[in-house]
Amino acid sequence: MRSIVRSIASVVFGFIAASMVMMIVEVINGMVLYPELGKAAAGVTDREVFRELFANVPIGALVVVILAWILGGIAGGFAAAWIAPPNKLLHAGILGGLLTLAGVANNLMIPKPIWFWVVSLMVFIPATLFGGYLTFQRKPARSS
Repeated sequence: MRSIVRSIASVVFGFIAASMVMMIVEVINGMVLYPELGKAAAGVTDREVFRELFANVPIGALVVVILAWILGGIAGGFAAAWIAPPNKLLHAGILGGLLTLAGVANNLMIPKPIWFWVVSLMVFIPATLFGGYLTFQRKPARSS
């Protein structure tokens, strides 16, 4: 029973860690890198206005979003694997699948170019697996 709780907790905390990193990078994107976009989006609650605003978003801003998703995936995969040591990469991969589904939902809510769709569907699982891989301990090199 304890291992099931730990498995679920690892994916939940991995999702939280990934989301936090993604939000931080995306806030920086909207406030520092593309402040005009951040100001235009601030306070917008109407879904159609939001869609119209993001229909003409600069490519650079979308590239930063992909970078945020990659960094978030790495952080989340690391957190999930660190919490669930027996099956590190399995939990990181499950998190990658969930993040991919969340990315699809995001892409459906806010229209994005087809290249963004393709890239966003390909980044989460490798990123989370890489984050999980980072938790493996390396053996020190032997000197002769």
